Amino acid sequence: NVRFIGPNCLGIISTFDKLNASFGGDLPMEGGTSYISQSGALLAAILDMANDQGIGLSKLVSIGNKADLNELDILGAMDDDPNTKVIAGYLESIEDGNMFARVAEEVSTRKPILLIKSGGTAAGAKAASSHTGSLAGGETAYEAVFAKAGIIRCTSIIQQFNYARAFANQPLPQGARVAVITNAGGFGIMAADAVEARGLDFAKLVDATKAKLAEKLPAAANVHNPVDVLGDALADRYEFALDVVLADENVDAVIVIMSPQAMTEPEKTAKAIVKIAGKRRDKPVIACFMGASKVKGGVDILQKGGIPQYRSPEDSVDTLQVMVNYVRWCAKPKRVVKLFPVNRRKVEKIIEKHLRDKRREIGETEAKDILEAYGFATPSGSVATSAEHAASIAQQVGFPVVMKIWSPDIIHKSDVGGVKVGLRTASEVKDAYDLMMYRIPQKQPGANIYGVLVEKMATSGKEVILGMNRDPRFGPLMMFGMGGTMVEVLKDVSFYLAPVTAEEAKQMLKSTRTYQMLEGVRGDEGVDIDALAEGIQRLSQLVTEFPQIKELDINPYLVGPSGTTPIAVDARMSVE
Repeated sequence: NVRFIGPNCLGIISTFDKLNASFGGDLPMEGGTSYISQSGALLAAILDMANDQGIGLSKLVSIGNKADLNELDILGAMDDDPNTKVIAGYLESIEDGNMFARVAEEVSTRKPILLIKSGGTAAGAKAASSHTGSLAGGETAYEAVFAKAGIIRCTSIIQQFNYARAFANQPLPQGARVAVITNAGGFGIMAADAVEARGLDFAKLVDATKAKLAEKLPAAANVHNPVDVLGDALADRYEFALDVVLADENVDAVIVIMSPQAMTEPEKTAKAIVKIAGKRRDKPVIACFMGASKVKGGVDILQKGGIPQYRSPEDSVDTLQVMVNYVRWCAKPKRVVKLFPVNRRKVEKIIEKHLRDKRREIGETEAKDILEAYGFATPSGSVATSAEHAASIAQQVGFPVVMKIWSPDIIHKSDVGGVKVGLRTASEVKDAYDLMMYRIPQKQPGANIYGVLVEKMATSGKEVILGMNRDPRFGPLMMFGMGGTMVEVLKDVSFYLAPVTAEEAKQMLKSTRTYQMLEGVRGDEGVDIDALAEGIQRLSQLVTEFPQIKELDINPYLVGPSGTTPIAVDARMSVE
């Protein structure tokens, strides 16, 4: 069978095979970066930029409208290509989301993938009825997929080239400890600030390193990190300092900064950096020659010598941060998804009944029945159909109680006055029931109201939200964040694709500002993090085993100190 690329594409290029089946002009120089693009015009620009910046390329493929071969086919081919060290690309759409996530995750363990993904929109979120659905719109699913698959998402071609230069030409850092060598104290401070701001470690040089530096550097030089070789530093001073610092056991990567001053030797210094970096291929060396015309000759030498060169300390540190994060992702332990003992048959019956009756929304009471089948705790209570019945239930479960309107047509109950909390007497319960039954039909005419749910009120704990929105491309997208009615305003949420492991669930927690509150601040006792993470795992199992569930919210999910059981205070689902 003959396979084809396109239509509406630029073609393909394979530099090591001297193949140019494209409209792209001359062959680029050979190198370790391969590029896949859904835009032919963008790939033409990539070719020109790569030639200008001395970036070597292996394979370039323009997939166009993807009538036959698509990004999955090309990703696999680039993974098999021994000349490809890093895969970069530009995509506007992904054909098979689930397969893409699986293939990309496997490829990322061997080669970094740098992708620009455009064409995102949040318009789909407007149609979502749940909190999770409204927050999971636009590019959220892509962000979650990229994070899970180890894909490095780039926001521009310039940023993508910055990363590709380093991945294709330098060894991966084995840690996050960064050393800086500079001839300008100000740039050294800027680099130090960037290192700390991006979560890397500013290397503490061992005493032997500082002693060696002090032997040959001028007395005014700084032998601590950042190492300041002073503004009059010639190439030999840079060469000596780089050689010594690279040998330090506390250093995982080095940034060499140069400001063009009266005594500076950009070309000779660049050659010295290439020489020393070539001797030690176990640690990445990043260059930052500041300026423009005065350092151009040195920059050209660096590029040809495989030393990534950046225009600012911040860009240099950004690149190292991405490399460190990639190494950490590759070092993650094998994913183990825990399966809990559950009552699947109970859930099947509820969902089957709703689908048979053509009822898309699963209200709070049945949603809680489903959650209970998967090991979630819910407040004690039941549905009342009269004021007297409500008072009787309240006395049985114990005061204080909360009352919530029970209607499949009312999703956000508080919006119509359908939630009353802190009721402490039978009289208050009766009055609340009568008031709901009088006002809510006026606020939402036509809504089917089956009664009022009366539950024991949970009085302690922190409110969070657990949720899921089923993305049509990638499947169930889990959400965690600050709970309550302000969830869509604060938007302090994190997402991850199901199924979720224990470590991934905890990472979801840590990815939010809410996590500091969960740990406990200023003497406030924290919550049971393990129990909360287990809740995310149980929900992940539920939505993985029941693809009929399209959206789901547990809000609030009340979590308490270590040893307490989280409670699903309110919940809703939709099926299809």
